[in-house]
Amino acid sequence: MAVSHGALDDLTRRGAERGLDLAPGLALVEQRLRDAVQADLPLLEETGRHLVDAGGKRFRPMLVLLSGLLGGGRPTDDALVDAGVVVELVHLATLYHDDVIDGAERRRGAVAAHVRWSNTTAILTGDHLLARASELSAELGTEPTKVMARTIAALCTGQIREVQGSALARSQGMPPIAPDREHYLAVITDKTASLIAASTRLGALLSGLPREVVEVLAAYGHHLGMSFQIADDVLDLDSDPEESGKDPGTDLLEGVRTLPVLYALEADGPDSQLAHLLTDPGEAEVEQALALLRGHPALELARDDARLAAAKARRMLRDLDDALTPQTVREGLAELADYAATRVG
Repeated sequence: MAVSHGALDDLTRRGAERGLDLAPGLALVEQRLRDAVQADLPLLEETGRHLVDAGGKRFRPMLVLLSGLLGGGRPTDDALVDAGVVVELVHLATLYHDDVIDGAERRRGAVAAHVRWSNTTAILTGDHLLARASELSAELGTEPTKVMARTIAALCTGQIREVQGSALARSQGMPPIAPDREHYLAVITDKTASLIAASTRLGALLSGLPREVVEVLAAYGHHLGMSFQIADDVLDLDSDPEESGKDPGTDLLEGVRTLPVLYALEADGPDSQLAHLLTDPGEAEVEQALALLRGHPALELARDDARLAAAKARRMLRDLDDALTPQTVREGLAELADYAATRVG
């Protein structure tokens, strides 16, 4: 079952009412995503379509299109559509890989690929999607290809850093890192914000915006990405799995300390019930820990941080030159920041 994204659908509808219709461009992204996962090997095509068919927000392609519109592009321009496909393919590839690392059972309401097939199949499917993304980005030019290469490197760095700060570090042959808030922010800068910043950067680059505007939009994307990931980590603890499409507490089971968990452990101390539950948790301990965390003030502290990051994203839009950037498009970007801020409640 694909997860509904009604809030983003509403944003797209309101944009269309103001003359900012992204739907044709997003429809092309969807079509080209399906073309991109075609393969001579039927199994590889089936596994590649697994998460494409499960749906998703297509949030990163949306950001590419919006950023491109700031430079006078159209949402159906081939370069912008292909860039949207590139960032979504990279995002999907990370989901295949992350689910293997995390041992997640579900993704977007569907059985995770490594559960339906195998770890090997899921990993190689993710690799195939990265290869297809690289092929497409090469057609966009040298600089977009460099942007995506650096972004993929950051995604890998963030994943390794996260494992180093988790209970899996030693079993994976990695030197452990003490998980604290500084470590957490470094992880999500690489794992999430880097790809969202790349999305806004690509849209700006491909529409010919001046370098200073490209950098402002990349900074907007960074703060937006930070807000989204903090919000996701709150929702992972405090949402209905039927709505989120993921099993709650996966990070807890893997010994990953997200921001709300770090806040709670700082407040309760090393001898607290929560700390003992998370020392070497099984499924029963995770359920108890979730019950404690859902009523904990730490969730509201993390929500505040998500709202603050979204506010920083909005503030970046004030630095855009009115003569260069259409007001309607800037309003669309501002509404995405509002969406990031409000989705945590």
